[in-house]
Amino acid sequence: MEDSNKAVVPPAVSCSRPTVILDICERAFVFIVFSRFAWLMLSGAGRPTNLLDVLLVISEAISFVLILLRSRSETLSRRPTNWLLGMAGVTLPLLVHPATVVPLVPANICFFVMVFGTFIQLAAKVVLGRSFGVIAANRGIVTLGPYRFVRHPMYLGYTITHIGFLLSTPTTVTALLYATTLAVQVLRLLREEQVLMQDEDYRAFAKQVRFRLLPGVF
Repeated sequence: MEDSNKAVVPPAVSCSRPTVILDICERAFVFIVFSRFAWLMLSGAGRPTNLLDVLLVISEAISFVLILLRSRSETLSRRPTNWLLGMAGVTLPLLVHPATVVPLVPANICFFVMVFGTFIQLAAKVVLGRSFGVIAANRGIVTLGPYRFVRHPMYLGYTITHIGFLLSTPTTVTALLYATTLAVQVLRLLREEQVLMQDEDYRAFAKQVRFRLLPGVF
């Protein structure tokens, strides 16, 4: 999930064997976690599957597909902390499960909030293309689309989508998972920037786009 002032400039590298192994492990882990999440949300185990459940699965599925298709990078971080944050950022929202509760606002409002968040995610992921990843790495610098407004629009989209689902399923578990996810995502993007700031193009991009997650705030 990387950024700068050219469309996408993937670094031309030949990945070493340890990097390839780490890359395979990352994809396998995400595949297992996402498969469990999708089955739980769509099987009707917790409640009859509704449109918001399907929308949440679609939102997470976009990331899953891009992780499988993305290009490898020799700059893939090998720091345990970065792996812990990356895996936690992926896993925590996938631990949410459907429940029969009274929504805090009408379902159509929840739907539009989730659609808006998913749109921001999708716009960021389309621009990133095969540069998308879970663990901090420089897979190319991106500045188009939503990256003109914040340096990490994908995380903003995730947060908005999660708020929409929380409004529709206001359980204590969902609230705790999403609150923890947001904290992890903030730490995660700061770690990503430690890797990206080694790139001169990203440093120039960071000077042009001041805010990381929320315009005018952070």
